[in-house]
Amino acid sequence: MTLSDNDRAIARFTMLAHGIVHWFELAIPIFLVVWLDVFDVSVALVGLIVALGYAPFGLGALPAGVLVDRYGPRRLVLVCLGGMSLAFATLALAPSIYAVAASLLVWGIVASVYHPAGLALISTGVEDRGTVFARHGIAGNLGIALGPFATATLLLVLEWRLVAVALAVPGLLAALYGLRLEFDPTAATDSTDAGSAGSLSGSEFLENSRSLFAGAFVLVFAVVTFVGLYYRGVLTYLPELLGDLPAMSGIEPPGGLEELELGDYIYVGLLVAGMAGQYVGGKLTNRVPVARGLVVVFVGLAVLAVAFVPVSGLGIAAVVAYCAVLGFALFAIEPFYQEAVAVYTPPDSRGLSYGYTYLGMFGLGAISIAVGGAVLEYATMAAFFGALAVVALIGAGTALALLARPIPSGIGTGESTAATEDAADD
Repeated sequence: MTLSDNDRAIARFTMLAHGIVHWFELAIPIFLVVWLDVFDVSVALVGLIVALGYAPFGLGALPAGVLVDRYGPRRLVLVCLGGMSLAFATLALAPSIYAVAASLLVWGIVASVYHPAGLALISTGVEDRGTVFARHGIAGNLGIALGPFATATLLLVLEWRLVAVALAVPGLLAALYGLRLEFDPTAATDSTDAGSAGSLSGSEFLENSRSLFAGAFVLVFAVVTFVGLYYRGVLTYLPELLGDLPAMSGIEPPGGLEELELGDYIYVGLLVAGMAGQYVGGKLTNRVPVARGLVVVFVGLAVLAVAFVPVSGLGIAAVVAYCAVLGFALFAIEPFYQEAVAVYTPPDSRGLSYGYTYLGMFGLGAISIAVGGAVLEYATMAAFFGALAVVALIGAGTALALLARPIPSGIGTGESTAATEDAADD
């Protein structure tokens, strides 16, 4: 099916915005390593500060949904793009790590708007939603990979404050481009599968939430939260951990690069491998029961967590191979939990379900950043990865409980296929 002009315009707008959101998000762990040195602070403190920025990225998803209903998704996406860019630019003026915390907090608040607004815009304005959701997910993955790559590369030639400003420029340009685009954000509202408009009253919100968590969604929400804990913990600290590995010490990168920078590029390679993992995971959701797939990937993540310390002593080739497998598995689980939301929730609560999904993934998942920083500061790297393994195993146990729950009636093949395409979104 050929996309209409309206579909193409919305696709360009949301793909660009989705990529920019993750461009900023995954640049932060690269800066974390710099801030440790520049401000001479502990890993525990920096971890707490980064968590302060990441937490509202998820915690703000539910109130952001209310704002989307009131002011419209296009306006909110534009506010998100401009706000994120300005917040990142203010990092250049930060005189202390606490000023960095303030900038990251503002970034997290405005970034939380994107997923409810972007997905709402696609659901109400696009006729061929499956194609646009797939492209939307690919754009997000590109942002995930390009953000840390661009940050690491710019840090080779620029002072970190200038890098923060440079990273803000694409976001501002995207906002200006979005202002010029013309499209109808409600072109698909007559479709029977389009999301319903209108805002919930406080009592309706509480009643719908209570009904949602009374069913199998409570297990889905727990699964997503465990994914978020593992995802945030490993992706936040891996650049620092890779830079400190003995495997890096005997290597002289070209151009006088430091060991830290080599670790950054290995980290980017992990994120690129994640694109393949997400694609394969999305294909498998059509062939494997979603709960069973969650169990298998969680167990794989637990094994990978336990394996990090012994593999890190086997040399650079082993570390690169390990990171490729880790990136593949870490992103392969995303289509499964996105599919689980669609399979185990009723269609008329789907928007609320995905709002809670982002709350668990990005909001509660940020707890592992603060806890992980403390573990690395006061314990060992082995303890850190051991804790991640425990998180993955608890997630596997929760998915096993979900496997025992019957799939609600009324979810057809078409619904499942749409959910698989939604899985490309992060």
